[in-house]
Amino acid sequence: RLHVVTWNVGTASPPPDVTSLLQLDSAGPAMDMYVIGLQEVNSRITNFLSDLAFDDPWSIFFMTVLSPLGYMKLSSIRMQGLLLLIFVKHVHLPFIRDIHTHYTRTGLYGYWGNKGGVTVRLSLYGHTICFMNCHLPAHMENTEQRLDDFEKILEMQFEGENIPSTLDHDVLFWFGDLNFRIADYGIHFVRESINNKRYNLLWEKDQLNMAKKKEAFLQDFIEGPLQFKPTYKFDLYSDVYDTSEKKRKPAWTDRILWRVKNLCQHASKKGEFSEEEQTISVTLNNYISHMSYGISDHKPVTGTFGLELKPLLSDPLVTLNPEGEWSAEHDVLINYSALPEFPSSAWDWIGLFKVAFRHANDYVTYAWVEDDEVSSSKDGKQVYMSAAEIPDVGGEFLLCYYSNNLQSIVGVSQPFQIQPNRTLIEKDPTQEENSWMQKPDNLESQNEF
Repeated sequence: RLHVVTWNVGTASPPPDVTSLLQLDSAGPAMDMYVIGLQEVNSRITNFLSDLAFDDPWSIFFMTVLSPLGYMKLSSIRMQGLLLLIFVKHVHLPFIRDIHTHYTRTGLYGYWGNKGGVTVRLSLYGHTICFMNCHLPAHMENTEQRLDDFEKILEMQFEGENIPSTLDHDVLFWFGDLNFRIADYGIHFVRESINNKRYNLLWEKDQLNMAKKKEAFLQDFIEGPLQFKPTYKFDLYSDVYDTSEKKRKPAWTDRILWRVKNLCQHASKKGEFSEEEQTISVTLNNYISHMSYGISDHKPVTGTFGLELKPLLSDPLVTLNPEGEWSAEHDVLINYSALPEFPSSAWDWIGLFKVAFRHANDYVTYAWVEDDEVSSSKDGKQVYMSAAEIPDVGGEFLLCYYSNNLQSIVGVSQPFQIQPNRTLIEKDPTQEENSWMQKPDNLESQNEF
């Protein structure tokens, strides 16, 4: 279950509540993954430099909402006002590998990042998936420029060996403020059609729909029906279309599309693929706008998908668990074992995390797998963690194995209890600061300016 969000936030701060945006109040099962693409995140120089040192306010906001629900920020990439965030349930972490990010500037002939695309690709249970958040040029007359820019973004290559090109991924999601407009019709006809909820009268003049009919590189992209009001341009904090002097014509600028390699899902309907051969399929469960959010002149759009995967990976690369009962009164041991093909490194580490942790460097403490190793056999290895590093107050925690070579978490333990220190010795206030200063430096920030 995958939930994709696209929202041009118009340099605004996060709203007080995103329950409906993230479908947190829906009666169905929880999402497995959230993919959140924002455009026009505040990117003034002062904001951007402070965001480089710390997470930006939008990332912090979504982490605060989602981490208590059992989601971790898996990856993020920012290019000026473009931000792409991916959150995933802990249970899936060992089966997500080969995470890479990329950005493509298209503003000012490729020299400026106010327009372009930010991309995250990964392997999910052995299937390659790519997420692409784009902000394309504005204005009615710039259709060709939008198409040229998107072609350029599609042509980008990830750094690293054996990473498929964008269109060679099993599934590609393309979303963002794509800025396509409604051609030909005048503003009165467009608004009247919207007021009467006769959106279908406008579909054939939507520039993206028209381009899909004639541009070969777009024809494999699929989109759900536009059965919601055009999401641009609104007066702030209202559901009234632009009343300024410019009176911009409404348009479906904010879109979510996807592409399945070789169009397996279409072919299967024609009986060309058996169920055994079809290892991945994508189903759109809903495609809606969210009119209650008024912080910008765009309304957010979400797409909720079902990804049906035939797992090509069934075992985590690393299995780990705490040895015996843990408390802050004595040193503790961690047991772990790895699959033969796991590319271990001296820079790998095992982190102790609170159950509601936000991202991979949100650990309480950690142990280096080589420096802190105490025993090794063909069945597994043991690593120790000092009692001085264990939180005195105890609580519910889990262990994660971070691979330096794969730049991702490859093993997660079941949650377990740490018993509180019975003497409850007051913790040295400098200890937390020192722990932060010593953190592994193999977690790189994915920001660009």
